[in-house]
Amino acid sequence: MRKRERAASPGSVKGPDDPNYRTPEKRVCGLAEAAAGSKPEARDWGAQEVSSFLRLHGFLELQQIFQENEITGLELPYLTETHLEKIGVSSLGKRLRLLHCIHQLNSVERMKVFNDPIHGHIDLHPLLIQIIDTPQFQRLRDIKQLGGTYFVFPGASHNRFEHSVGVGYLAGCLVRTLKEKQPELEINERDILCVQIAGLCHDLGHGPFSHLFDGKFIPLARPGLDWKHEIASVQMFDHLISSNKLEESLKENGLVLPEDLIFIKEQIAGPIPEGDTGYPWPYEGRPEEKSFLYEIVANKRNGIDVDKWDYFARDCHHLGIQNNFDYKRFLHFARVCDVGKKHICTRDKEVGNLYDLFHTRNCLHRRAYQHRVGNIIETIIKNKSHVYMIIKGFVSRKYHFKLYFKKKKKKMHLTSDYIFYQILYSSSPELAEAREILKNVVCRKLYKCVGQTQPRPRAQLTPDECKNLSAEVASAVPPNPLDVKLNAEDFIVDVIQMDYGMKEQNPINNVRFYCKVDPSRAIKIRKDQVSQLLPEKFAEQLIRVYCKKTDKQSIEAAKKYFVQWCINKDFTKPQDGDVIAPELTPLKASWNEQDFFFTKKPCRLEWAERSRFLLFQKGSV
Repeated sequence: MRKRERAASPGSVKGPDDPNYRTPEKRVCGLAEAAAGSKPEARDWGAQEVSSFLRLHGFLELQQIFQENEITGLELPYLTETHLEKIGVSSLGKRLRLLHCIHQLNSVERMKVFNDPIHGHIDLHPLLIQIIDTPQFQRLRDIKQLGGTYFVFPGASHNRFEHSVGVGYLAGCLVRTLKEKQPELEINERDILCVQIAGLCHDLGHGPFSHLFDGKFIPLARPGLDWKHEIASVQMFDHLISSNKLEESLKENGLVLPEDLIFIKEQIAGPIPEGDTGYPWPYEGRPEEKSFLYEIVANKRNGIDVDKWDYFARDCHHLGIQNNFDYKRFLHFARVCDVGKKHICTRDKEVGNLYDLFHTRNCLHRRAYQHRVGNIIETIIKNKSHVYMIIKGFVSRKYHFKLYFKKKKKKMHLTSDYIFYQILYSSSPELAEAREILKNVVCRKLYKCVGQTQPRPRAQLTPDECKNLSAEVASAVPPNPLDVKLNAEDFIVDVIQMDYGMKEQNPINNVRFYCKVDPSRAIKIRKDQVSQLLPEKFAEQLIRVYCKKTDKQSIEAAKKYFVQWCINKDFTKPQDGDVIAPELTPLKASWNEQDFFFTKKPCRLEWAERSRFLLFQKGSV
């Protein structure tokens, strides 16, 4: 059956043969094409499109105000309540409703979704994607988050790349939460973008094996050089922006240069020295009214920041260790209070959870970050792999590793795997010793830990005292030495500083809390108001001794040297001291008092040990 032709109206197109004829189906395709790309994005709107947006959302009376002030789509996301009030929007209700509409418009525009194993599906702004897609940022894919710990924990294979993406996301979560809870803070889209970029780029300056590079290698390769990965991150960020010509992209997304670049770098590394003008407020990027923004990425005040939130969750996930801190709960209770300056505070009932946060940090260091095997592997790499390094890239030649700092572009090529495998598979005669050492690491032929001890609470070792510890151990010859002579070169002494992140200080003393009845007033909470079971001290030293010789007789002798050294230095008794040197431990009276005089029901062996100790005191033994 033939389809009846539609009657044409006067003056209209009479049939499909006319070139201007369009079927309803084609009109639908045209709308789809417009939605796909031909329709301008909000940031590209001119004054006319902004007027249409206002009319669509019921703000007819504001059209003239916006046109007179020549407000375009690029400026919409950065409007604050104060701006609207200044240009003549007098009604508080209208200002808040308009800001809500603008926020909704911006929140769904051009975001890219990442599927993160820790945080789930996360949205990132296109400007962040541009930064992520640079070679300087992609370099982080090949830098192990936990350095030598990967040689101990098989799951710890994650890299700085995913951690940095996670910190950028969490930084956005916290700053947006504060914005929604407290509009009076006047947090705008510029602030949000800058905080997220700082979170994203805070680890750009990490070298191979992460903290091994700046904590152990740099002091060895460049003695006296005051170098931190935060400073290197700022330098790499500058290089990232300039070499990829991102200045225009920053401006197109509403950032103001150089003010916002200064703000980003100050969040990463603290106040820029050149910016010291004598004013009590040391920062240039943001005024004192927005001091709380500097506590999001790297909180110098108490250490509670989104960097820790991410690496606690991510490292625990990959290490197989329980994470006792829930950052989502902190997000729920976070708010800004005025304590002379504006600081991020949390509810008073959360104080116990914050002690758990720092306890979790200490447990991660004790169980993973400072693992005795991981530490000795890092020490081996530090001591032997710095001699020479082959770096291929701009030119093909050998560089002494110390020249790394004079060739800034080479930073992009220094990654954990690159260095390790370039040495391991090299044929260079200069790398023969380093190559042999790394082969031993791969085959697990490692130096042996002969014991761990601690100095007395008031007798912590100073940096100068740590310089000759290997010689001290070698000189601590036990009374009945074995037929093995050990020298200073046979020992490695590792002194580890353990704390809650602020040396001897309790970080919770620098946290402010608010109560439910008055959320605007910030208070301090003392430790004795929380629990009697909290730690009395917040820092300690651990001392580990390793022996380079791995034969059984040398290890046996090294353990006795170690126990004798602990006796000479009045350190704590090694946990296995009674097993590895039973003839030496009774010689130290303070090591045996608790065992001898606080045992309720001593067995026959304990009575024999007590008799031996009393005879030793009288000089009969």
